[in-house]
Amino acid sequence: MSKFLIASAVALISGNAVAACPTVVGADAGGTYPHIFEKAEFESLHGCQMSFNENPVIKALNSRIAGNAELLSLAKRLPEEPLVIAPYQSIGLYGGVLDGISKATESGTSDLLSVRHVNLVRFSDDLATVVPNVAKSWKWNSDFTVLKVNLRKGHKWSDGSPFTAEDIAFWYNNMLMDSNIIEKPKDRFLSAGKAIKVDVLDETTVQFTMNKPAPGFLDNFAQDYAQPFQPKHLLAQFHPKLNKDADKKAQELGFDNGYAVINFYYGQSDWKDIPTPLLKDKAASDRLVNAGLTAIMPSLESHLVVEESLEGRSLVANPYFFQVDTAGNQLPYINEIKEVFIGDEDIQTAKLIAGEVDYKAQAVNLPQAPVLLENKGQGKYEIALRPTIAQTTFAFNLTDKDEEKRAVFNDINFRRAMSVAMNRGQINEVAYFGLGKPMQYTGFDADTTPFVTDELQKSWTQFDPKMAAELLDKAGVVDKDNDGVRDLPSGKKLELNIQYATQGTPTELAEIIANNWTDVGVKTTIKEVTSDEYRNSQTANDLSVLSWVMGRPLSNIASNIETLVPPYGGFFDLRTGMLWSQFLDTNGAEGVAPPATVAQMQKLAARFVTLKAGTPESNELGTEIAQRVVDDLFIIGTVKAVSPVYRSRSLGNFAVPKTSSYEFYRMYPYLATQWFLGNEDMANN
Repeated sequence: MSKFLIASAVALISGNAVAACPTVVGADAGGTYPHIFEKAEFESLHGCQMSFNENPVIKALNSRIAGNAELLSLAKRLPEEPLVIAPYQSIGLYGGVLDGISKATESGTSDLLSVRHVNLVRFSDDLATVVPNVAKSWKWNSDFTVLKVNLRKGHKWSDGSPFTAEDIAFWYNNMLMDSNIIEKPKDRFLSAGKAIKVDVLDETTVQFTMNKPAPGFLDNFAQDYAQPFQPKHLLAQFHPKLNKDADKKAQELGFDNGYAVINFYYGQSDWKDIPTPLLKDKAASDRLVNAGLTAIMPSLESHLVVEESLEGRSLVANPYFFQVDTAGNQLPYINEIKEVFIGDEDIQTAKLIAGEVDYKAQAVNLPQAPVLLENKGQGKYEIALRPTIAQTTFAFNLTDKDEEKRAVFNDINFRRAMSVAMNRGQINEVAYFGLGKPMQYTGFDADTTPFVTDELQKSWTQFDPKMAAELLDKAGVVDKDNDGVRDLPSGKKLELNIQYATQGTPTELAEIIANNWTDVGVKTTIKEVTSDEYRNSQTANDLSVLSWVMGRPLSNIASNIETLVPPYGGFFDLRTGMLWSQFLDTNGAEGVAPPATVAQMQKLAARFVTLKAGTPESNELGTEIAQRVVDDLFIIGTVKAVSPVYRSRSLGNFAVPKTSSYEFYRMYPYLATQWFLGNEDMANN
C-alpha cells in the first residue's frame, strides 16, 4: 500500500494556507520514530492542521464504566499533544469485540493485558529503540544520574481528571515507598539499593535522581507491566499521610481505614491483572460509585474493565485515550475486549481451531502447532511460529525444606549430573519438532547478546548418561540396596516429583526429562498443576524441582538484575533459594546463609546496571556474569525454540511480532491500539 492515502481532496485556504492533513499509513510512515509522530511534528512535516474524530458509540461505552461522569467533548478529552499513530496497513474501522482466552484471573493473562497496556515509553517493533508513549520526551544528564521526563499537555485519566507529573511522584513517594501499600519495592525501582529522588518540576515534567549511574532505568518502562503512575486525585484522599481525614472518609464507605481503600483499588501489586474491585467485592465497589467515585481505578490504558467474574471479564475503549491515527480518529478502533478464562489446554485448542478467538500467543505451546496449522483455513486464522527469548528451564530447590535433599541439591556434581542426563536432542525433536536449539541457561538471551558464546551455550548440555552416573556417585547419591534406584546419603530413597504448569513447561518436555532422570537412577514422576498452584507452591518453598521459562534480553538485565540473584526472579518466574533471599533481606536474622558465589554475583550485578549496555566494559562484565551463571548451574537450560502466534484473519493492522515473548511484554511493541476488526479483505490489505 502507498505511503500516502488522501481521505479527502486537499484544499488550500487562502490567507493562512492551511492544508488538510494526509492520512499516512504503511511501513515507511513515521516521523522521528517509525509509525509514530508528535502532533506538532506531523503538522509541521505536512504543512497541515489536524482535526479529530471520535468513535460514534463512545458515549454508550463510557456509560458502562461505572462511576465515570458524562463525557466531555472530544476536544477536551484528547491531550493538546496527542501521540499520532500511522497505522501499519490502513486507517481502521471503529467497532467490534476482540475475543481472547486466558487461563484464569492473574494466570496467562499477559498477552491480552499487553494489548491495552501503556507505559512512559515502549520499544519500537525493532525491539531495540526506546520510543515515546505516555511520555512525550526525556533527557539524561551526562553521567546517567538525572533523568527528566516530559509528559503530554492536557493528558487525562479515564475519568476525565488531569494526568500530571504529580501522579508519577505520588506513585513513587507515597505508594511504592510506603510499606503499608507495597511491603518491599522491587530492586529495579531503586538505585544502589536505595530510594530514588523523584521531584515534580512542573505539571508536565518529573525528575528522577539516581544514587549511582543507571543508564538502563528508563528501559524498565519500555518492557515492564508495572506502570509508574497512579491517580493521585483518587487515592490521595484516602492516604493517611496526605489527608488527616483519610481514615474517617474510608470508614464512612465501609472500609477499615484509608489504606484499605487504596489497597482495594490498587491491590498491593504492580501486576495489572490482579482482580479489580468488581471481582473482589461488587457491593463495596457499588458503594464507591454511589459516593461519586469510580468502580475501578482510573487508567491511561486503551481499554477498561467493566465486568469481571471467575469466568472472565469484559473491557471497553477508554474515552480519554491519548492516541489518534493520522486521519485524526481517536484510538483505539476496537470497542470491546472479551476475555474468557479457560484453564484446560484441550478446550483452548478447540476454540482456536473453531476460530472463536481473535488473538492468542501466551500458553499456545508448540505441540499444538500441527493441528492449528492443519485447520487454519476452516477456522479463518493464521499461525506464525516466532522465536522465543526465554526457554523452559529446570532448577532444584537450593533451600529445600528437606535438609538432606537440600544438601544434595547444593552439590554442583548433582546439578551437573542432572543436566547431562537430559536428552535435549530428543526434547527438540519430540516437543519442538526439531525447530529448537539445545542450549544452556546463561541468564541472557543468547541469540541477541553479543558476549554469550557458543561455548557457554553448550556447557553441560551433552547427553551423557555415563557421565551423569559418575557425577551422581561423586555427589553421594548412590544405589545402596541395588534396587536400581539411587538413594540419599542416609539411605532414604531419592524420589523427585516435577509439578509443572503447561503455561511454562510443555507436557512432552516434562515427560522426557522425568524419564531421563529415572534412567540414571533418580526416580522422577510428573504432575500437571495450574499456574497459580505452581507459583504459590514455589513461593511457599514447597517444591523440590522447579520449572518455568527463563531468559531475558540484554536491555532488560541491564536495568533489572533480579534474575541474577536469589530468588532468581519474581512471583511469575522460576524461583529457587527462597531462604537465601530471606537471609539477605533480613541481614541474617532469618533464612539460610547463601554460598559465597551469591555475594560475588550480587557485586557483579550491582556494577553491571551502572554501565551502558553494549559498551566494551559492559560486555566484559556481562561475559563474567554469564560464565558464573553457567558455572553455578543453579538454573538448568533445555531447548530454546519457537512459539505459535495465533490471529484471526479478520484482525486488521496486525504485525507479526519478531518474537513471541513475555520478556518484551507480548504485543506491547506492536501498536495494538491500531488493530481493527473487519472482513478478511479489509483486514489483510
